[in-house]
Amino acid sequence: MRTILTAFVALVAVATNLAAAQTESQTLDIYFIDTEGGQATLYVSPSGESMLVDTGNPGDRDHGRLMEVLREAGVTRIDHLFLTHYHIDHYGGLELLADAVPILNYYDHGPSSEGDRPAIVAFEERYAELTSSATRTSVRPGDRVPFAGADVLVVASHRELLAAPIAGAPGIGAANPACESFEPIDLSRSPDIDNDHSAGFVLTFGEFRTINLGDLMWNYEYDLMCPNKLGTVDVYLTSHHGLGVSGSEALVHGLRPRVAIMNNGTRKGGAASTLEILHTSPGLEDVWQLHWSYHGLVEHNSPGVFIANLDEPATLASVISPPAEAGGQGRGGTPGGHSPAHWIKVSARPDGSFTVTNSRNGFTKVYQARD
Repeated sequence: MRTILTAFVALVAVATNLAAAQTESQTLDIYFIDTEGGQATLYVSPSGESMLVDTGNPGDRDHGRLMEVLREAGVTRIDHLFLTHYHIDHYGGLELLADAVPILNYYDHGPSSEGDRPAIVAFEERYAELTSSATRTSVRPGDRVPFAGADVLVVASHRELLAAPIAGAPGIGAANPACESFEPIDLSRSPDIDNDHSAGFVLTFGEFRTINLGDLMWNYEYDLMCPNKLGTVDVYLTSHHGLGVSGSEALVHGLRPRVAIMNNGTRKGGAASTLEILHTSPGLEDVWQLHWSYHGLVEHNSPGVFIANLDEPATLASVISPPAEAGGQGRGGTPGGHSPAHWIKVSARPDGSFTVTNSRNGFTKVYQARD
């Protein structure tokens, strides 16, 4: 009897150690959801806690895509909803989402800077109703989102930027040569001033680091990176969908990402100038795109295995020859979208290594921890 009991105790101990080892080997998973040039980015901690950054456009299309990813990730509630700013391609899916799943905590930059617009007034009224039964926090630089297993540090919000460098961050104190050539952009005629107010953060998971700045504009990047207050990151979500009015060399080359993820649409973001800055960034290994960019054409787009969503060959051919319309800064995406829609997934480990997977073709690439 004692032998059987001893064997049973040993078996339980083995099972417990195995479960602990499996828990320790779990990853922080990040899903970059196709909202046709909007944003909806889902972060899932090893314990299953969730943080969703923005909700894409209004309507069934983006809502369906978001719900599909939630099911894929096994998420049944949103623990933290982080709203970067008040533009419809970022907040548009919130009402349908709130009807579908519980949302426990909301984070934003405070009142919209575009409160004179009827659509914004209507949304803020509805937003106040949605958050009345939850916890709402208007964040400021230096605040933290209590996301289990990771450090989520707010670095920008409501035109305020982190004042002091992040202590102990890799790359802090290193020179940022791109600051010397930084040129501000004249944005005085831009009607979308809430972009400047975007709330953004750096997320650290062990040795792994990533950044999400919403649609923070070019001119605000200088004060974050000259000198560099953020350090370096492993994965950079392109600011402002890869439009050429964000994502300066000072920001990108200072962050020195190994991988960039671009949440562009076919005709929104993916500017040739943005792709050039990315591809010349020191230490960059790959650019992964949610869409093939008509503005990048064959010269600047990544190889197809790194692109989650492609048009039919005939459509692409009609765009490539003759060339797409000039400029590359239009706001519109493909009106009706496409089906199915594919996402890009990053699975990060505490040692700093991570994998990136394209759900369209199953292509996965492993990035080992930095030396």
